[in-house]
Amino acid sequence: MDERTINEFGIDGFTLMEVAGTRAADFIMATVEPKSHGLFFCGKGNNAGDALVITRLLAEKGYSITICFVDGTSSLSPDTQKNLNLLQKLEGDISYVEWNKDVSLNPYHFIVDGMLGTGLKAEVRSPYSEIIEWINTSEKTIFALDIPSGLNADNGQAMGVSINATYTLTFGALKTGFYLNNGLESTGEIILCELPFPKQYKKPEAYLIDEDWVEENLPLIKPREHKYAQGVLYILAGSEGLTGAAILAAKSAWAAGVGAVVLITPKGLLPVYEKNLIQVIKKPVGTNQDCTFKASHLDEIWGILSEKPGILLIGPGLGRSQETILFTQKILAQYVGDVVIDADALYALSKLEKWARPKSSNWILTPHTGEFKQLFSGTKSDDFSRLNECKKQASKNEVTIMSKGYPGIIGTSEGEAYLTNYETHAFNRAGFGDVLAGKISAYYLKYKNPNLACLLALLDGKDKAEVFHSKHQDHLEPINLI
Repeated sequence: MDERTINEFGIDGFTLMEVAGTRAADFIMATVEPKSHGLFFCGKGNNAGDALVITRLLAEKGYSITICFVDGTSSLSPDTQKNLNLLQKLEGDISYVEWNKDVSLNPYHFIVDGMLGTGLKAEVRSPYSEIIEWINTSEKTIFALDIPSGLNADNGQAMGVSINATYTLTFGALKTGFYLNNGLESTGEIILCELPFPKQYKKPEAYLIDEDWVEENLPLIKPREHKYAQGVLYILAGSEGLTGAAILAAKSAWAAGVGAVVLITPKGLLPVYEKNLIQVIKKPVGTNQDCTFKASHLDEIWGILSEKPGILLIGPGLGRSQETILFTQKILAQYVGDVVIDADALYALSKLEKWARPKSSNWILTPHTGEFKQLFSGTKSDDFSRLNECKKQASKNEVTIMSKGYPGIIGTSEGEAYLTNYETHAFNRAGFGDVLAGKISAYYLKYKNPNLACLLALLDGKDKAEVFHSKHQDHLEPINLI
């Protein structure tokens, strides 16, 4: 976007640098006390040029400025050199210092990181690495310009070491690396400083899940006239020793406002569900000795699924015996309708040499990172690869993929992706996936939109987790999200 705006649209780089620096300076002046003393670390590239614009604007407003050019001032980028020339014409309180580990932080109220920008592709070398480690030990407010030095802008990996900023003042666009791998740990609070990039040059890698946008775009739903008016949520889940997964999924869906939840269960497990799922309709299949699903149950199940229109959630606690795997594969191959595929059903799907949804079906797949690799062999372990593969596979297979992990990634059949922009590690425990699957299924039934269902389910979990942590110091449990 930067290059096209300069070379095709005709706004020169020096002007873009002035806009970026001005907006960053406005934020810094609104954040730190007037006449504070700032320590600026600058490299040789345009990231340093942004920093010099800020130093000039702050110096004019009475701030004290100390600048450290990490590699000296020879061979600066042209726009950075031009800004240094302008700075040297000022009469403000501006001084220069050479890097030394014994430099005292006492005189300084804040630090500005203008060392390494988005072009970094190799590990951070000395002396930048030592300076980054030194800055990270300080208790000062740290402003990173565009991206924390040392952080890979694409995949969010620390290139050996990276700045842990208090604020990241990013220019023109948010970077995917902010939300992947080490991104959220390094960036602190992210402030977008808009640049005049023409709209036609903006081609996003992904979208952040924005609560206000989701709320504003919810379709109007007529009030339910009776419990079956919006359809039924059928759940095929549970096996001996794994009934908790089915219980959590069913309770989660019910709590989201579904008019009718029907749990289909091997008859031998019925007593467990009768005690724990009062509001849920139970439909037992097989005999009292059956505690797992078998191919012999298929005819009964087809009959239950045809009773009323709805959607199917399959997988939580289903089990992984060979007989249950074959049963699950037959369900997925033959069921025509909307399906949310989770947990052991994903495992069964991954055991097929080749799989595809029936043409009249719509699927939401909800794999965690391990299941994602099983389903889509060859996926690399880093989150940037997962993001790209999620988009690719969702589009290729015409499904919606809710890739659980850090971050959560939604891949759509249209080839787009949505990212969580909040901490998700708290949800990486047994049971949370079952709750999420129940919520996704409930919202899918209500709004008939697979992408929206995933968005709403993630935001519901985020909101409930925040409420819980505002009142308790305990560990978050799956039941807290129901």
